[in-house]
Amino acid sequence: MSKGLEGNANRGVRELGAEEKVGWDQVSQGVVLNSFVGETENPAFLKPEERAYNDFNSYTATVASWRIIKPVYNRDICIDCQNCWVWCPDTSIISRDKQMLGIDYDHCKGCGVCVEVCPTNPKSLLMFSEAEGAETALANWPEKKKKEK
Repeated sequence: MSKGLEGNANRGVRELGAEEKVGWDQVSQGVVLNSFVGETENPAFLKPEERAYNDFNSYTATVASWRIIKPVYNRDICIDCQNCWVWCPDTSIISRDKQMLGIDYDHCKGCGVCVEVCPTNPKSLLMFSEAEGAETALANWPEKKKKEK
């Protein structure tokens, strides 16, 4: 099992929304959906990739196919302000010890909030087409804008 930024071996193994749907009247009443396999003590003190998630947990699902545009991250411009991490509605910003490390594309839906809250000039996160590679996006990064006097 990998312990890096890649997370557990079951990370993003199923497409969210691809499972068989049931009607509201077919759902068992009083069901508890446990997030973790077995007894888990103090999961808040573990990094996400160290937790034993159940198969139906959102951590193991991917929503990458929902996205048509994606944020691309430029480390050379980032000032590690953590605005993107704080404001991301899907917790798709990977940050450790107050340092931006990248984007979790399994859970990013391409909303662009991270780009909107980025304070750098030019922004350290920009939205690009889903089909565009990171190298191409970084090569086309805009230059710093001069302030008008």
